[in-house]
Amino acid sequence: MSLSKKMLRDIKINRTQFIAIFLMAFLGIFAYCGIYGEYYGLVQTSDEFYTQTNLADGWIYNADFDDAALGKVNEFSTQTDRQAVIQSQADLENNPDITLHFVEAGTISKFYLTEGEEFDADDASGVWLDERFAEARDLNVGDYITFKFGDLEITKEIKGIGYSPEYVYELSPSSLTPDFSQIGFAYLSHKAYPEDLSYDTLLVKYDGSDDDFKQKLDDSVDYLSFTKKEDHLSVSKFADEMAQHKMIGDVFPIVFILVTFLTLLTTMTRIVTHQRTQIGILKAVGFKDKTIIMHYISYGFWPVLAGAILGLITGPMIIPQMFYPTMANSYSMPSWHPGFDMSFVYIAFLMVISSVFVTYLSCRRISKENPANTLRPKAPNASSKSLIEKSKLWGHLSFNIRWNWRDARRNKFRALMAIVGVMGCVALLIAAFGMNDSLNELKSWEYDDISHYESKLLLSSDANPLEVYYILNETDGSFIMQQSIEIKANDKEDTVSLLVSNNTDLISYTDSDRNPIEIDEGDVSISTKLAEKFNLKIGDKIRWHIVGSDEWVTSKIGQIHAEPISQGLIMSPDTLEDQGLDFTPTNILTKEKFGENFDSIKSSTSIDKIKESWDQMTTAVMMMVYVVIFVAVALAILVLYNLGILSFTEMEREIATLKVLGFKTNTLRKLLLTQNVIFTAIGYLLGIPLGFYFMTLMMNAAGDSLYYVPSLTWGNLLLVAAITFAISIGVNLMFSDKINDLNMVEALKDVE
Repeated sequence: MSLSKKMLRDIKINRTQFIAIFLMAFLGIFAYCGIYGEYYGLVQTSDEFYTQTNLADGWIYNADFDDAALGKVNEFSTQTDRQAVIQSQADLENNPDITLHFVEAGTISKFYLTEGEEFDADDASGVWLDERFAEARDLNVGDYITFKFGDLEITKEIKGIGYSPEYVYELSPSSLTPDFSQIGFAYLSHKAYPEDLSYDTLLVKYDGSDDDFKQKLDDSVDYLSFTKKEDHLSVSKFADEMAQHKMIGDVFPIVFILVTFLTLLTTMTRIVTHQRTQIGILKAVGFKDKTIIMHYISYGFWPVLAGAILGLITGPMIIPQMFYPTMANSYSMPSWHPGFDMSFVYIAFLMVISSVFVTYLSCRRISKENPANTLRPKAPNASSKSLIEKSKLWGHLSFNIRWNWRDARRNKFRALMAIVGVMGCVALLIAAFGMNDSLNELKSWEYDDISHYESKLLLSSDANPLEVYYILNETDGSFIMQQSIEIKANDKEDTVSLLVSNNTDLISYTDSDRNPIEIDEGDVSISTKLAEKFNLKIGDKIRWHIVGSDEWVTSKIGQIHAEPISQGLIMSPDTLEDQGLDFTPTNILTKEKFGENFDSIKSSTSIDKIKESWDQMTTAVMMMVYVVIFVAVALAILVLYNLGILSFTEMEREIATLKVLGFKTNTLRKLLLTQNVIFTAIGYLLGIPLGFYFMTLMMNAAGDSLYYVPSLTWGNLLLVAAITFAISIGVNLMFSDKINDLNMVEALKDVE
């Protein structure tokens, strides 16, 4: 009971240090559980959604699937479902694009109902609509909606509203983020098609690997293309998002926790050293070593336990909710909720156990001393002369440098802890600010160096050629063709983009250093990231086809360009026609602001709106960057403050001696400042390459569509240096009063 009272009294006296221990433990667990809670929430929510809707393992595309082909596929698949997928326009303002799924059974990639009746594959009168589109267009169950495709037109009653596992992410033709008022999907019965229906998509579920299934498919059925689940646009885009969040969860919280352990060790070492005399008294009055050790272990145990529990509870509650609203702007799922994993409990438990071990390390030596020795002040650490002290250079160094050199050699562990602590904080700041710089660089690269147009006009599928050419001449614009293509090379395949453009000053092509390049007539150019993924170089050949067409072509790579946002092929219209394909413009680019209404123009987007959609797309990543910056700065303050207190405690006797010899407070403060600045400088320099490594890991996890060029800017380095050294100097200034109030009588007691 007496030791418990002593502990509470000591905690009250040293409340600042114990609050620091609590905060370090809290921040470490809060960051780990919060970031991973957000990641596991994405994983668990999407897995649950995919399972409930029985998401397909693969999609087989062809012009038509007859019963014979279906029977062959059924021999080596566990489930199949036929669909006709048709691009239509809803008879609403601006004719939004709606993808219609005429479903035969509706057992794979099922419609997820949130309102209305369950999907009925035999109900020819109804349509089941995308909830995000219905919300954006103020459509409700019971309303009627008309769809136009080709020469056909159908009107159906909205029987249900909900989601589809194939549309967690929807690609918008006019912006980087989905515009749910302009795009959507709908599920209908196969009986709702007004004519004879030819199925062009076969959804399959199968056991075994994707490669095994594809091999069986190749041997049995003639088909256009096959897309496995991992390569489906919606699935892969959301998986890339989760991978990037996981990378942050893998790297940053671990650094937080390691720095927490180091700070806890230094803090408890300082407390035990400061209470050396009290420990001697406890020994003298009969307290056993075991009891004393358990007493001081409780100093670290309770604050860390409280911080770990609070972080374990609040992390998954707070951090995920900071990201989900912004992610819901780009992705569509029925629900968003934080996830939980037992690793949260294990990490919190490990931190508490580690705090016990760390505290034991800080007091085990003094517990082995006899009471008489413990009652004496701790003798300074002995240190032999180093080579530099024996050299002629030593005599030319200032007293300040020599004193700090010897102090660091006598207290190597403290010096190491200071350097490692600063290094970890600097690495986090470098990585966080580097991600911020990289996103800004990508934006600048794409919209300053590459894109020089003011407006991008999307042409309607039934555009009037005369009207289109009138618009082209009036706006002094340029045609481009953008399509999704499937590419195959070196036993790999992927769905990427195709850009076909005339020589125009509205688009510039660049290399990896952002230098402008020209794509020669007749050359097919591939993006750098795609070439690296497929292990391709100039002169290699690739096979590709436009998605929706069964005409495969073989092209020779003539050039390699760098594109930050969209990976794929670039060529001229003449080059495309040399490949045997027609140049079909999909957009008009112009330097003018376009606001007129033409039937041939489906939508018009300004470069400013595209930049806004980029900012919206990167909001979740930027939020993560801000969280890391905040926690890294907080850690830097706590680390340097605790190390400053430890340094002052261990140097009390030396400082008191110097004061007796006539050294002024400002001179002594300069001694401490010099040591802090030197340790901070070393930690800063070592933290730069570590931070660059963390930043590279983050960039590599950004997905296949974005092409980052990792770089460290002077602005990043100077900003991190300013933050780190400002904290170091600010902490040092806090010890001025401690030097003035130093009890020199107690500090100068000789070791008998």
